[in-house]
Amino acid sequence: MSIKILLLEDDILFNETLQDFLEEEGYDVKSVLDPYSALDLSYEHNFDLYLFDVNLPYETGFELLEKLRQSSDHTPCIFLTSREDKASLKEGFEKGADDYLQKPVDLDELLLRIQAILRRQVRQEIVQLGVYHFDILSKTLYEGEQSVSLSIKASELLFLFLEAKGNLVQSTHIKERLWSASEEASDGALRVYITQLKKYFPTQIENIRGVGYKMALK
Repeated sequence: MSIKILLLEDDILFNETLQDFLEEEGYDVKSVLDPYSALDLSYEHNFDLYLFDVNLPYETGFELLEKLRQSSDHTPCIFLTSREDKASLKEGFEKGADDYLQKPVDLDELLLRIQAILRRQVRQEIVQLGVYHFDILSKTLYEGEQSVSLSIKASELLFLFLEAKGNLVQSTHIKERLWSASEEASDGALRVYITQLKKYFPTQIENIRGVGYKMALK
């Protein structure tokens, strides 16, 4: 399953250039030209990374990210901007940015920064889980060289457990990450994906009744 990126850039030509480049690198990119469209897409889809311009119509990228952070959206974000002053740099990080790249953007540098941020979410690209290993970038579980059959949401759930590093993950947080605003999330549906994972990890996933789940990683 490919990494999903939301690209917000109001320069049409630069937007298209970035989208073409990232898609050639294997990323699943949805691009928009204004912050309102970006906000709508953030509710409809779960993204792995945001790439936001700062100077935009209607409101700045800073203001958009602030809204997302206030709604408990912690998706990593890189700002792309022509601003050079330290005040703007400080504002971007205060609003919740993870990185900041000045225009004109070097595409190879952008790619390296994206890869670094994605790896930072879970430190390794391959995580060993007993007889299985999980590929972080493709979000695929393997036993030896053979991929294991997991639904997309079960794979996303396993990724969440890895991010949590053995700590409790609240059910509300799981639902926010696995289901878009247009989808109906329920405890019953969540249990379906827990059951899928327990097929491969029968003793490692613990239900903290009424709160959430945690997965022992060793």
